[in-house]
Amino acid sequence: MSDYGHDLVFGSFVTPSGDNPAGTVGLAVLAEQVGLDLVTFQDHPYQPAFLDTWTLLSFVAARTSRVHLAANVTNLPLRPPAVLARSVASLDLLSGGRVGLGLGAGAFWDAIEAMGGRRLTPGQGVRALEEAIEVIRQIWDAEARGGVRVDGEFYRVRGAKRGPAPAHAVPIWLGAYKPRMLQLTGRRADGWLPSLGYLQPGDLTRGNATIDDAAREAGRSPQDVRRLLNISGQFSAAGRGPLNGPAEQWARELAELALGEGVSTFILGSDDPDDLRRFAGEVAPAVRELVAAERDRGTTPELERARGPEPDPEAGRAPQPGPERAPEPAVRPSRATATGGAFAVVPTPDDGVRRSDQRVWDESTRPTGPAPDSDRTYTPHEQATGAHLVQVHDGLRAELAQIHDLIEQVAAGEIDAGAARSHINTMTMRQNRWTLGVYCESYCRIVTTHHTIEDQSFFPRLRARDPRLGPVVDRLEQEHHVIHDVLEGVDRALVAYVGSPDGLAELRAAVDLLTDALLSHLSYEERELVEPLARLGIA
Repeated sequence: MSDYGHDLVFGSFVTPSGDNPAGTVGLAVLAEQVGLDLVTFQDHPYQPAFLDTWTLLSFVAARTSRVHLAANVTNLPLRPPAVLARSVASLDLLSGGRVGLGLGAGAFWDAIEAMGGRRLTPGQGVRALEEAIEVIRQIWDAEARGGVRVDGEFYRVRGAKRGPAPAHAVPIWLGAYKPRMLQLTGRRADGWLPSLGYLQPGDLTRGNATIDDAAREAGRSPQDVRRLLNISGQFSAAGRGPLNGPAEQWARELAELALGEGVSTFILGSDDPDDLRRFAGEVAPAVRELVAAERDRGTTPELERARGPEPDPEAGRAPQPGPERAPEPAVRPSRATATGGAFAVVPTPDDGVRRSDQRVWDESTRPTGPAPDSDRTYTPHEQATGAHLVQVHDGLRAELAQIHDLIEQVAAGEIDAGAARSHINTMTMRQNRWTLGVYCESYCRIVTTHHTIEDQSFFPRLRARDPRLGPVVDRLEQEHHVIHDVLEGVDRALVAYVGSPDGLAELRAAVDLLTDALLSHLSYEERELVEPLARLGIA
């Protein structure tokens, strides 16, 4: 068991193709629109068929507003660390704290040498990378007194001025495979970023052990190092092998990697827009549900053992200028908290606001469950499932708000104008309609997946544990069927919209009806279920 308890992150690994720059940027924008957390590009400055990665990252940062960005991984031998540090900090400031720094010791040495870089042996590459990390962290440590001083074997910086400091503690992830690189990852890095295709069976387990040991020896916790993984695969109707099958198979396999190998960031290498949509809309939410359910089921002791004892902050620690630990990517805020004592998970109230004149059910006929025992106390573990339910619903509510925002941007003709030539209005609007359709389609799949998990897992157990909840569960299942019909209405409106420039009003009306039905349903479900989930011990 090597679950380090990090929140899950899903990203894309896009080829920085110079043959179709607009298509490359469009894939990055699409990744944000379908809900991925991270966009990465490989960095091979000697490859003339590729766009320069740092120029591309800057351009994509200006075209996006939420998604995080990183090179996967930066070619250090051709990017001097002092200059690289300022480039990263500058882009992080300009993008509002959305940049990560992947670093590699170097490969393809003939090509590097042809570009003017110095050829290094594997051992030299590791030592140079450690010196570079020191330079970068000192540059970022703008509050420290004096200039940057690193008198290394490969990098010498003698009094350079510090700064600028990045907008957030930029994480440094190392592409590592061999023992010395893995040990460096444990000592100095914020993340381990290998590619699954380069790993042999058992390499993840062995690599984690090496990193964990090195982290503890350096006075750090193994949990300080996020475990990332580049993956690739194929979506198909039937399972044909690892990561080759339906989305449900992908979700199971990635959940196993998260819970068994500690991987918390999955980066899909694909330039197929349909792959990105399915990865974001079907795989990612299902993995999150599976991992959260397993963690809630009682894996906390294993998590604590995986993290190891709290290190002595002074033991064996060399001075570490600059930010040492990268914060996890931001998660949506929630009212759901689990503290011992009285029940503390707050259901989301229904504000009564309705966008549509149409009503899909009579809310006054909703049954209620048994009243909670006012004298009972609850442990944090008992309250965790209800808190997770609210958090999942908060995600659905936030995504729904984004759909409304997209509709208004499309109506105003403001989004994706750069995806096609801006002076050809018809092409621009066609791209806008396609983008909105992708987003709505993915959201409909997320809602359907969530309801399916509830109908097949939560609801039968609630009904069996407390028959008094039967009427409530029956009503919730009935509302799931109604919402399914409403989702089909959104789908029909999408078809009409993509086919006709006059279909925006119909689409807006369909999404308004979905908003009324879904928000009302989510509030009702939380009101009736968050306490029974804790009382009955259902994870």
